[in-house]
Amino acid sequence: MNREIEKLRKFRLFILKQIVGLTSEQLNSIPPGYNNNIIWNLGHVVATTQALCYKRAGLPLTISDHYVNPFLPTTKPTGVISEEEIAVIKESLMTTLDTLKIDLTLNRFNNYTPSERIKEVYGIDILTIDDAIDFLVYHDGFHSGYIISLLRLI
Repeated sequence: MNREIEKLRKFRLFILKQIVGLTSEQLNSIPPGYNNNIIWNLGHVVATTQALCYKRAGLPLTISDHYVNPFLPTTKPTGVISEEEIAVIKESLMTTLDTLKIDLTLNRFNNYTPSERIKEVYGIDILTIDDAIDFLVYHDGFHSGYIISLLRLI
């Protein structure tokens, strides 16, 4: 699993480099024809990791619900994310991976509940924490591409 965690880390570092210097206005900007923005996508990556790994295993989240619930699937931006919240989201991209890596080493995900939603939406079985992390590599890559598209429009 360490290899997959490092892939996630590289995706997230790549995206953080792409958005260096963007203002909070740019990060919050929703281009015409889109229903979300760059900062929502960053928050969504963090929230999905929390929901898919921790919630499915019956474990407490490693960050506040404030940074999870507004970014779950089927949500969209409902207002402007402040500079302070943006900083927390950016930091959480990396710190949540550090915590996940430690928790994997401690075998904390023994009571993992399979994800029916992922199966329904993507046709992929997520039966274990290893499956979840494999899916996150795909998921982070997908949202990295989405963020790159948004960068061209702001």
